[in-house]
Amino acid sequence: MTGMTALYTNGRFYSAADPRATAMLVDGSRIAWLGDSADVPAADQVVDLDGALVTPAFVDAHVHATDSGLAFDGLDLSGTPSAASLLDAVAEFASSKPAGAVVHGHGWDESTWPVMVPPSASELDRAAQGRRVYLSQASVHSALVSTSLLGEAEGVDGYDASGWVREHAHHAVRAVALGALTPEQRTAAQRTALARAASLGIAAVHECGGPGTSSEADFRSVLALSGQGLPRVFGYWGELGGAARARELGAVGAGGDLYADGALGSRTAAVRSPYADGDDCGQAFLTAQQVGEHLIDCVTLGMQGGFHAIGDAAIDEVLDGFAIAAKAVGVDRLREGRHRIEHVELADKAMIARMVEFGVVASVQPVFDALWGGPDRMYAQRLGVGRAMATNPIGQLYATGVALAFGSDSPVTALDPWAVVAAAVAPRNPVYRMSVRAAFAASSRGGWRAAGQDGVGVLAPGQAATFAVWETPGGLRDGLPSLDATPVCLRTVLDGSTIFER
Repeated sequence: MTGMTALYTNGRFYSAADPRATAMLVDGSRIAWLGDSADVPAADQVVDLDGALVTPAFVDAHVHATDSGLAFDGLDLSGTPSAASLLDAVAEFASSKPAGAVVHGHGWDESTWPVMVPPSASELDRAAQGRRVYLSQASVHSALVSTSLLGEAEGVDGYDASGWVREHAHHAVRAVALGALTPEQRTAAQRTALARAASLGIAAVHECGGPGTSSEADFRSVLALSGQGLPRVFGYWGELGGAARARELGAVGAGGDLYADGALGSRTAAVRSPYADGDDCGQAFLTAQQVGEHLIDCVTLGMQGGFHAIGDAAIDEVLDGFAIAAKAVGVDRLREGRHRIEHVELADKAMIARMVEFGVVASVQPVFDALWGGPDRMYAQRLGVGRAMATNPIGQLYATGVALAFGSDSPVTALDPWAVVAAAVAPRNPVYRMSVRAAFAASSRGGWRAAGQDGVGVLAPGQAATFAVWETPGGLRDGLPSLDATPVCLRTVLDGSTIFER
């Protein structure tokens, strides 16, 4: 024994090392023993689990902490059924804010409205009584903004006089809106998001920042909270050619939201065939040569690289860049880096085979499919039913051998790890189903491995004491909670220290 010991007894443990275990001894930051409650060793502290289930803790492999915190404490527009109801919500929320404040809101989705036309900038001006307004769409690749913010984007690609700005124009107004936060407000939002994650059994998150997504100050702020009674934060800084800068900022990777394209919701994901409800193929932001050079730089500096790629044209371009890098540094050396592609929403068998070849980690969000997949939702509107049913082939990625890490892209979808598991187990296209055990592994151990942490994500002697304790109202199936009823997190432990207790 090397530190304070804690004995967790009278429980059930999801552990391949001892599936029948009912007790676990933690010594400092490691698991020291796993076995029967009748044979427990002495300990400094005893925690009676009263029949609760202990599993490895979750990892959310793609989050935006500041935006998530603002969404939790601010104006949630995810349930608004029309443009009129959005304006009513803005008016009510803005009335409580100082005249000079920025009204931050998130989550509106015009694809669910009977009339899919959002309010104009002038309508937002009237609703907010002249206050500046920034309302990110569900995908966070576009936003509605008031007239006073719209001027920041004039002349920038993606500008629209209506007030609905996309991609680069969106980045311009977003920088102003988030820049209006004081450092104290920003940190408070980040703490809110991380504390919420801990309360859901999440012991680590991957924060995806970068130019256009956040600022260096924002990125440093959330990294400074890592493990301070909160989940661990692995930072990914998405700046092209910015591997050295990513390391200086404290990131583990030069990737995450390094945009190869946009999003399907805003019709800016780069697709091979035109959108079904548009006349173009979206926007591509990177060439294969740029991707290859970025990866070579990452390999040279010993950094993990990665890219945001949603559409099939963008994924093709990124994989062509992987081929360029492989030719320069060798396939084996490239594979060692566990470089990532975020989202991977439109990938065919040939692309998936190339991902396996290059050792790519797919950081994906199964709830995208739950919200927007199938024959009658947003993907079908944008792509047509045939292509929509081919989106998010997560089960196929798994079956083919692609390493998976699951996340939420919060606030795009909610911090809700069991919903992530459920969405992967029962996708809109049943061809892409996967088992609960496989989905849970991608939501836990997969996230650690994607960040280069191989000794975390399992309950076994000698491994990190990072786990969550659950009340399971639906009972158990194959050692994990039944998804018929949502498990309730009772405790989250990171390296032996409790970061949440109900």
